[in-house]
Amino acid sequence: MSAQSPSQSVPPTGAWPATGSASSTRRPPSLWRQTALQTWRDARAGELYLLVLALILAVAAVCAVAFLSDRLDRGLRRDAAQLLGGDVVLASDQPTPAGVRELAKRLGMQTVETLSFPSMARAPDTLGGGSRLVSVKAVSPSYPLRGALTLSDGRKAGAPAPGSVWVDPGVLTALNVKVGDTVLLGDASLRIAGQIGNEPDRGAGFMNLMPRVMVAQADLPATGLIQPASRVTYRYGVVGNEAAVRTFTADTQQAVRSNNWRGIRLESLESGRPEMRQTLDRATKFLNLVALLAALLAAIAVALAAREFANRHLNDCAMLRVLGQPQRRLSWVFTLEFALVGGVGSAVGILLGFLLHYVFIGLLAGLIAVDLPAAGVWPVLLGLGMGMSLLLGFGLPPVLQLASVPPLRVIRRDVGRPKATSVLVLGAGVLGFVAVLTALSADWRLGLIATGGFVVALALFALLAWLAVLALRRLVPQAGAPRWLLLATRQVAARPAFAVLQVGALSLGLLALALLVLLRTDLIDSWRAATPANAPDRFIINIQPDQGAAFRSELDKAGVKDYDWYPMIRGRLVSINGQPVRAGQFQEERAQRLVEREFNLSHSAELPSHNQLSQGRWTPDEKGGVSVEQGLADQLGLKLGDRLAFDIAGTTVESRISSLRKVDWGSMRVNFFVLFPQADMPDLPMSYISAFHAPAGQAQALDRTLVRAFPNLTLVDVSAELKQIQSVLEQVSMAVQLLFAVALALGVVVLLVAAVGSREARTREFALMRAMGASSALMAAVQRAELLGLGALAGLLAGLAAQAMGWALTRYAFDFEWQFKPWVLLGTTVGGALLAQLAGWWALRGVLQRPVVQTLRDAQD
Repeated sequence: MSAQSPSQSVPPTGAWPATGSASSTRRPPSLWRQTALQTWRDARAGELYLLVLALILAVAAVCAVAFLSDRLDRGLRRDAAQLLGGDVVLASDQPTPAGVRELAKRLGMQTVETLSFPSMARAPDTLGGGSRLVSVKAVSPSYPLRGALTLSDGRKAGAPAPGSVWVDPGVLTALNVKVGDTVLLGDASLRIAGQIGNEPDRGAGFMNLMPRVMVAQADLPATGLIQPASRVTYRYGVVGNEAAVRTFTADTQQAVRSNNWRGIRLESLESGRPEMRQTLDRATKFLNLVALLAALLAAIAVALAAREFANRHLNDCAMLRVLGQPQRRLSWVFTLEFALVGGVGSAVGILLGFLLHYVFIGLLAGLIAVDLPAAGVWPVLLGLGMGMSLLLGFGLPPVLQLASVPPLRVIRRDVGRPKATSVLVLGAGVLGFVAVLTALSADWRLGLIATGGFVVALALFALLAWLAVLALRRLVPQAGAPRWLLLATRQVAARPAFAVLQVGALSLGLLALALLVLLRTDLIDSWRAATPANAPDRFIINIQPDQGAAFRSELDKAGVKDYDWYPMIRGRLVSINGQPVRAGQFQEERAQRLVEREFNLSHSAELPSHNQLSQGRWTPDEKGGVSVEQGLADQLGLKLGDRLAFDIAGTTVESRISSLRKVDWGSMRVNFFVLFPQADMPDLPMSYISAFHAPAGQAQALDRTLVRAFPNLTLVDVSAELKQIQSVLEQVSMAVQLLFAVALALGVVVLLVAAVGSREARTREFALMRAMGASSALMAAVQRAELLGLGALAGLLAGLAAQAMGWALTRYAFDFEWQFKPWVLLGTTVGGALLAQLAGWWALRGVLQRPVVQTLRDAQD
């Protein structure tokens, strides 16, 4: 028996005397009793600790992400109609066509109409005469059809009564007024009847960042704000039964196509998106990646721990075979034991994941609604499937080998060649595991790069480790090398398969950790770079060319140095490669909307610092060239060399696409779909747009100075929104780092399991060496050299693989720039050596301190 086997002094559980003995009439214990007794014995002896720990951490990580994703998805579906303002909404830049209204009436649907546009709100002169750019929203009496407008005092409200308005808190602060006072909108004087607490269908557009003033539709003519050239967004929402919604959607889409209505789009429930969706998408994708890597790490840990479990049960199974235990019964005992352990471990992991997802919700409170609906049953099934596929698929196959082990295997310490049953179980487990990973990733690119990268990396790690082991004898000569180094290298070279296994396991564990560190750092850095502390909090549009010098002079006087300054040109895309552009030629709804609207164009001789070229070249002052945003090019099927024609105030400007740019629309910077790489385009009508960060303590004074000096410009204060975004990004970062800590713990478990796997082999080797006179100090030096060498090799391989996989993930899954980081190779190499040494010390502590006699006895067992 092995010294570590709990059955050293007692017969194995479930053994019974051979036929012909005095107790031959005793019946063997039942299968369930034998399984229960063996499971209890293994649990008490600590045989299952690392196995169960890896399982719990993996299931917890997977379930935490699954519970969060499921509740977010359910909440989004629940609130989609509320976010839109109806089951279906027709949004346009012109009044809703009469035919659409008649269709909704014929189908018996409820309807609501809203109009939104920017305007200046003013306080009466008796209250200071302050002014503020606001977003005016005129609503019909049926508003809202879905959800509820909530005032700050808790009242549920609908459309304001004629002669009154609901306002955002920012309006009260900016105008220095209170509820009950009067506000001036155009030619109308309206009473402030309440302060908006929650507006269900506000949306996330740029205009909606401005403070809201909500008026009754009946009061709109009195304001005189709607003129023929006014830029107004009309929204016509309908609510009805499922059949009516389908008919309305189909007939309206057909009418839009047949009548060639421009500037009209139909929004369905699937179009509803919450605030800052891109940030949430990236955060959720990273959490999915962490869960994927946690699952892959757990597969390694479970496989290694099961291999060690099998090695430690060799003697037990050999004795049971001698006493007449059939192979079939042994197979069932181990299968039931692992199923029981897998069920309990999965249940604990599911519970831990359920609790952990509440921590995520708390950290993301600024980004998602707290009153999310309850989760469904699929995260529980996903966690159970993950746990059982891990334990039965990766843990059971090496253990099933024990069922057919002959007594002779005790001497060889080997479980023999893989059996057909083990191979089938492994295959089924791998298929189940892949199915769980596919469901978890929710992004085929993410799943393919993560799992495919791990498989390729494992093959490369094994090959390179094997070559390194073969080269050890030549690199370390027999004569002249220190004794401890010679023994360490010969010890590794004597068992190359085991060395390859250890290096592969350590490399995969370090790869996952390095990859998480890299992506976590890049992801958080990209968020913070998009909204740094000095990000612009003021956007000014409609600056006329003759006002440019004076406007910039005012900024210089206020101490504003770094700011965006770009010309802005309005133009409509009319042809691509000489072919007229029609919305109907595009399949995707977003592409149709893009070609129906006017673009904000600009020009600059220099590539904006916050834009990055993805294709082509940027040539300053290139005549006839144009640079297009990559997302727009993908939507419209554009490529380098295509010729685009824009109608700009009656003038057709044709240019060739010479470059494509990546633009982060989530950043607080001025961005454009289309840029001409020219310093001057004097023949085109234009205004200017600027964005800057107001100096601390001077923001309000500078706002008043600019509004007085340039009454025509539109100033948008987004400081409150900027602070909210920065706060939310910090919360998202905390959530990302929390799950990262869980994966880090799982990576440490992998390292421990890999080190523990060498305990039995080292015990026998050290027994022989110490019997031949080797000192404990020499053995400690040999152990240290071997662990440091294997760890450094694993770390170097992991660092190289992490760079490659990190590039692929950032380019194809997360869509931000990747930069090679040489410090990663040094960090993973040194970190791998140190982690391997620490894990080996923890797992092998006490081996060198045993008396020689006990060690020899252990080696003979």
